[in-house]
Amino acid sequence: MKLMIASDIHGSALYCERMLAAYHREKADRLLLLGDILYHGPRNDLPEGYAPKEVIAMLNPLKDEVLCVRGNCDTEVDQMVLHFPIMADYCFLEIPGGSTPGEGMLTVFATHGHVYNPHHLPPMRSGDILLNGHTHVPACEEICGDEGKRIFYLNPGSVSIPKEDSAHSYMICENGEFLWKNMKGEEYMKWKRDSRF
Repeated sequence: MKLMIASDIHGSALYCERMLAAYHREKADRLLLLGDILYHGPRNDLPEGYAPKEVIAMLNPLKDEVLCVRGNCDTEVDQMVLHFPIMADYCFLEIPGGSTPGEGMLTVFATHGHVYNPHHLPPMRSGDILLNGHTHVPACEEICGDEGKRIFYLNPGSVSIPKEDSAHSYMICENGEFLWKNMKGEEYMKWKRDSRF
């Protein structure tokens, strides 16, 4: 399965359209959104192309392809207009660890990042992946959990409001490999479980 992972659209119709163009270009099977879909939030400036109603109209036709977790800017009112579930604080994914049988499965804890993050880890086993948005900064690092557990922290950055001079970006996960790409589809980082940090 090919999974596209994106976060922090914040109501930008311009960048939602670019994200969906990338989704179709990538021919991904599912789109995993890590929260903050419609509202820009009180700490952010309005993103370019801010038009939440247009974002709703673009995402709802994909309701059967979208997986989503709730961000700190997502509310019950947003759920009333979106046709796919957005109110879960996290989800667990089991994904193949490689392209050949026997490479094992990867356990991914996907959440927005305002509750569970590298500084406040959820219960995880060594080798698990913590997948967050929220910071608007792409990340790929190994962190040490309780009792020396080896946890991998991955963040796709932000679709519409990137920070720390990062690109408007998303991730692709396929065969246990994660690729970070800008909206033009240019890869700028990659990670696989046996990669060195």
